[in-house]
Amino acid sequence: MNNETQKELSIISQEEVEEIKNALPKSTFGGNNVKHYQGFWIRESFLARILSFQRHFIARDTDLIISGLPKTGTTWLKSLLYTIVNRAIYPVNQNPLLRNHPQELVYNLENDIYGEAFAYPRPQHLDELPSPRLLSTHLPYAPLPESIRTSNCRLLYICRNPLDKFTSNFHFITSFVKNSNIGEMPHIEDLFDDYCEGKSLYGPFFEHVVTYWKMSIEQPNKVLFLKYEDLKDDPELYLKRVAEFVGMPFTPLEESQGVISQIIEFCSIGNIKELEVNKSGVINKFFEKKSYFRKGEVGEWRNHFTPAMAERMTRLMEEKLRGTGLSFKLIP
Repeated sequence: MNNETQKELSIISQEEVEEIKNALPKSTFGGNNVKHYQGFWIRESFLARILSFQRHFIARDTDLIISGLPKTGTTWLKSLLYTIVNRAIYPVNQNPLLRNHPQELVYNLENDIYGEAFAYPRPQHLDELPSPRLLSTHLPYAPLPESIRTSNCRLLYICRNPLDKFTSNFHFITSFVKNSNIGEMPHIEDLFDDYCEGKSLYGPFFEHVVTYWKMSIEQPNKVLFLKYEDLKDDPELYLKRVAEFVGMPFTPLEESQGVISQIIEFCSIGNIKELEVNKSGVINKFFEKKSYFRKGEVGEWRNHFTPAMAERMTRLMEEKLRGTGLSFKLIP
């Protein structure tokens, strides 16, 4: 297939996008005009890139794809996965994360690769990336391209308890609104109402999480389900699981040499956020690099939730997770 043919396949007409967009239910939350597409909420401006991703992405069996809702620890997991996979090439003191934001090393498919939906994909075209390709997506499981669902590529899904996820997302949204002057500062109560009603980017939250949870039980060699809280509690155990899942287990010699501890320390949120490369600049023209790292604490929701909000979310969590076998730790 020549470049011109590839280019034609990658282009989606604006007319087609507008036709689909106009037929979708719409709403607004968090300063965004959003559309309800295939069971989840997306920014209107994201529809073209998601269509392109769904139609044209061809997974390799060797692909390693991180999935998860925004603000659930995906950036942290990108740091860990990149370092685990490349540990034989780069010792910690030469890790490319010293010079690159994690989002620049593990490409988000719908934003980085297919971000320019009406043009040929970015210079880091998929075919040029060596295997294993380290990629990511925020999409729910069902709308993923067929090649992801049917190939032998592996998905590493990370989730976070719904209260801390909301808290982190609230800080991210308010910071973005403040810095971009796109509108009035959203109120936490309004955002929380939307969140409980299932209105959040790439959400509803519980449907997103439960579907991946079920897939991890049905296809444990295909989907590794990780909880942010577990990674915080016992990072060594879960780093070993990640390494085994991607086919690169730590050797006894590496363990005796403290390689796992070095990776944990280097990729810690406290260390990564203090690297000079992550203190300035933007990702995808809009999001400040430093906005991807904040406290990363478990249980911070208690500083923001009223008792009524916490009770409402607890009841909702019990309802949505009943019978799934999935639960979340809310207090450290």
